[in-house]
Amino acid sequence: MNKRYDIKGMGCAACSARIEKCVGAMEGVRKVEVNLLANNMVVNFDESLCTSQDIMDTISDAGYEAFEEAEEDVHRRDPSEITKEHAGEMKRRFIVSLIFAVPLFVISMGSFIDKPAIYIVQALLVAPIIAINYKYFTVGFSLLAKRSPNMDSLIAVGAAAAVMITYFESAGMILTLVTLGKFLEARAKGKTGEAIEKLIAMAPDTAMVRRDGAVVEVPIEEIRAGDTVIVKPGESIPADGIITSGQTAVDESALTGESIPVDKGVGDAVSSATVNMSGLIELEVSRAGSDTTLSQIIKLVDEAGSSKAPIARTADKVAGIFVPVVMGIALLAFIIWVIAGGDVLRAATVGISVLVISCPCALGLATPVAIMVGTGKGAENGILIKSAEALEQAHKIDTVVLDKTGTITVGKPEVTDIIALEEGFDIFLAAGIEKYSTHPLAKAIVAAALEKPGEIPEPDSFEEIPGRGVCAVIDGKTYIAGNEAYMEAKGIEPDFDEGHELSARGKTVVYFAELDTDDLYPGEGKVAGVIALRDGPKPTSLKAVTLLENMGIDVIMLTGDNYGTSEAIKKEVGIDRVIAQVLPQDKDKVIENIQDGGQKIVAMVGDGINDAPAIIRSDVGVAIGSGTDIALDSADIVLVRDDLTDVARMIRLSRKVITNIKQNLFWAFFYNALGIPIAAGVLYPLTGWLLNPMIGAACMCLSSVCVVSNALRLRKLKLYQN
Repeated sequence: MNKRYDIKGMGCAACSARIEKCVGAMEGVRKVEVNLLANNMVVNFDESLCTSQDIMDTISDAGYEAFEEAEEDVHRRDPSEITKEHAGEMKRRFIVSLIFAVPLFVISMGSFIDKPAIYIVQALLVAPIIAINYKYFTVGFSLLAKRSPNMDSLIAVGAAAAVMITYFESAGMILTLVTLGKFLEARAKGKTGEAIEKLIAMAPDTAMVRRDGAVVEVPIEEIRAGDTVIVKPGESIPADGIITSGQTAVDESALTGESIPVDKGVGDAVSSATVNMSGLIELEVSRAGSDTTLSQIIKLVDEAGSSKAPIARTADKVAGIFVPVVMGIALLAFIIWVIAGGDVLRAATVGISVLVISCPCALGLATPVAIMVGTGKGAENGILIKSAEALEQAHKIDTVVLDKTGTITVGKPEVTDIIALEEGFDIFLAAGIEKYSTHPLAKAIVAAALEKPGEIPEPDSFEEIPGRGVCAVIDGKTYIAGNEAYMEAKGIEPDFDEGHELSARGKTVVYFAELDTDDLYPGEGKVAGVIALRDGPKPTSLKAVTLLENMGIDVIMLTGDNYGTSEAIKKEVGIDRVIAQVLPQDKDKVIENIQDGGQKIVAMVGDGINDAPAIIRSDVGVAIGSGTDIALDSADIVLVRDDLTDVARMIRLSRKVITNIKQNLFWAFFYNALGIPIAAGVLYPLTGWLLNPMIGAACMCLSSVCVVSNALRLRKLKLYQN
């Protein structure tokens, strides 16, 4: 089972690495992911081998506090709340520290007070700074004693060492600058969750519900499936449902990123957090609370932000040993300087500088901040990414395989031609034969018959043959309907020329044959008629293919339709390669062949239902046009809008996020690789210059802020620029 825990006491990547190591080593724990940014952890474990309390006890033994997250309505959960509280606390600590640090620094620079008096005044000024920042010392030394030091340990040891050698101004400024950095970092981290905050804010607090003949206002939490909800113009829709009364236009931009309102009427589905723009409507609630589209989107974004991308593993490995290594370098630098110069105070200054300039936080934040901002940005535009791994994998995509029906095409075929080859064949007989089929073509034929005056006959028996067609008995006569391959399999040899001509014009042809016997022996039947249907490309399909090809991506159409129809659609949308007449159960094998043993990174784009095997087989499975059905298990990424161009935008988002992560990791590694040797004094033989610990503290606080600020640039990314 999976459980989420909130964790207190984490200060840097060394903390998250330590917790992952301790919990991951427990018997029964299958997987553990600690999110430094969100201050939480998700654990998958076997309840028969360990309990939730065992996990919390293990975390406590490691020096941290863990709290099992209470079950709550997900659409009310604000993941940035803890970060904002932390930012507020750090702001208060910084202001108090600054009040005493300024005079402390001024006095240390002057010579107008006798030496003994200076030390007394400085001690009195540094005491409140230490007191307000006591957590650095309690947490830092506690974790050091448990042999799992973190960034607080570096700060605590550095500040304590400065106080011991009466560098009061250094100790005070180190604590003040580090607190400033923590405040700026926490404030920036809080902005990473703004996408979820905006989504949460879209849900109204109350709703007007019709109960017992009266209309009453109830909290949104009390809405249940089956309730009738009344929504006035300008109000947010409080739950998913079906309109039972009224006409309106609905602003769905909160869920899809599409700014143009969509007309809705009786029988149409609406989603929570969308806005009723014009008319008064009533709707019957189908999903409420944590089951709504909004809640599912928030859950997906939250889980994706809490997951860990493969690119983060290198940083995690480094972070796991970072602090002990830095402490070792500081000690080694101190010893070398004592041996080389004999000046203990100078050697201590070097050791303190090494401790306070290093920054494991930058390493730990490099990936999660970019992932959270990126997944939030995607959600704002109707691109729902289920995990950090899927987001990373998407940037490698070099081949996109597109299902035809409902993905490239509109997905609603319409009857265009009815050709009777035998007396008695018409649209009504065809609809009777197809009446109980679930295939889209059959539904289109039935719909065409219903639009005309006449009666559809009731079949005496019916059988559907997947991938081929149907068989039905009407008025004692046996009929089959299906594609050309089905006719040939039954030994029926019609003149397919006319059918081929229709296919060449981009139409799908369904053949109807009357059999001489209900035993379905081959060769005993004749074609009674032909019906052609047209499912044209979506208006954006040509543009989508062009966008993908301009990005250097190969585009392939994969369909069960015949080659004639497929070739016509291929020409209309500009696809170079088509693989047609593939049965649904064989599509995953086609994907495997395209992958070529891992040589190609393939994204399969389909409706997430008929294409599920192929979506699962692909490197990145994408469900498009899912609307409110966003929780498709088979897909890694769900594109809410029914717009194929979002595939290109999804890949663009992934590429931008991964580039941002690489920039962050480079900065974090480069900063520490450059700063620590300089603090250790490697430049002293050439320049005679040593780094002041206060400057080191200032550099440290800026490094994390730079990483987070760089990730926040993704919020300004324009996905809809072509």
